[in-house]
Amino acid sequence: MRVVVLGSGIIGTSSAWWLRQSGHDVTVIDRQPGPAQETSFANGCQISVSYAEPWANPQAPLKLARWLLQGDAPLLFRLHADWHQWLWCLAFLRECLPGRLPRNVRALVNMAAYSRQTLQAMRAELGIPYDHLEKGIINFYRDPAEFDASQKAADLMREYGVDRRILSTEELVALEPALAPQSHRIVGADYTAADESGDVYQFTTALAGKAAAAGVEFRFSTQVTRLLDEGGWVKAVETIDAHGRYAKVQGDVFVAALGSFTPDLVRPLGVPCMVYPAKGYSATYPVTDSTRAPTVSLTDSAHKVVFSRLGDRLRVAGTAELSGYSRALNTVRCEALTTLTRELFPGALDFDQVSYWSGLRPATPSNVPLIGRTRVPNLYLNTGHGTLGWTMGCGSGKALADLISGRRPQVDFPFL
Repeated sequence: MRVVVLGSGIIGTSSAWWLRQSGHDVTVIDRQPGPAQETSFANGCQISVSYAEPWANPQAPLKLARWLLQGDAPLLFRLHADWHQWLWCLAFLRECLPGRLPRNVRALVNMAAYSRQTLQAMRAELGIPYDHLEKGIINFYRDPAEFDASQKAADLMREYGVDRRILSTEELVALEPALAPQSHRIVGADYTAADESGDVYQFTTALAGKAAAAGVEFRFSTQVTRLLDEGGWVKAVETIDAHGRYAKVQGDVFVAALGSFTPDLVRPLGVPCMVYPAKGYSATYPVTDSTRAPTVSLTDSAHKVVFSRLGDRLRVAGTAELSGYSRALNTVRCEALTTLTRELFPGALDFDQVSYWSGLRPATPSNVPLIGRTRVPNLYLNTGHGTLGWTMGCGSGKALADLISGRRPQVDFPFL
């Protein structure tokens, strides 16, 4: 079949790769000049199966109420006169009900574990270098009450087969000596050895090159303007290239993997897509003293900030801002990342050469992504992965290719 994939982040590129491996003729369309130029460009770079937990949980509403007036809060709502945002917020509150949490956790963990396995197989087969480390992920805590609560979360993860081990402060420092200067402020941690980290931009760019060599056609600097339907089926996608030239790209199947911009594309066809952008920030610093910089990927639970070593760089990322589609950098939130990083790893990095970035994570109210066929028979979605796009990207692409090819995916997941 002729399959048209809209979007070339990790989700779209993975989908295109696996569709081509299944024997389909694949065309990828993206408005950027190359792959992974938006949300997949500079995220936290963790493959975090152990922390595949939804934001929506019974404790979330109270935390959000405390954070409303805090400019550097980990999760920040800025309400607008946008009924899509209000509907999303109402759906989010519904997902905070206790009965919905286990189902959402199970779906996220299943897809995340399957995707990590898929990534490992791809890495072995394709030999793609992307500054990856297989040293696990540590989540450390500063508050005793939060540390105690984390042990309950770790118990839940173990029920789903995730070995999330509790660490004392002494065990933490032995595993990651770079945290020793701040160990007096840390009450404990948990650790998952099977998790990984690596540069999603490098991986996606290299995978796009492999896909192109295998016959996938990439059309970059090309804006998707609308889907053209006839008789309840999508017949073509309307595009405009960098020179203003109009074109129709026909296909048998269409995959919408445009992240936060997917809803606007599919809404005219009556396709529901409860996705809203959650703006995240990152800062990347050159490492000047490798003995003081971490090598194990870390998560500071109190600030919801992650730290991933990428060769001679340290990527620091976190926070989520539900405030519309602007990618404008908030100085307060950028400076908060540097202040926290300087406090944890003094003398390890060149803080004068920092590179700040923001990206729009496509979030569903439950954090469970939308993968599968829509009410339009030849239109599929692969979006809504929130902060777990890198964690679930390779598996989502492979599972979608299976669905389109008429095969049953090898993962237990609530597909559309």
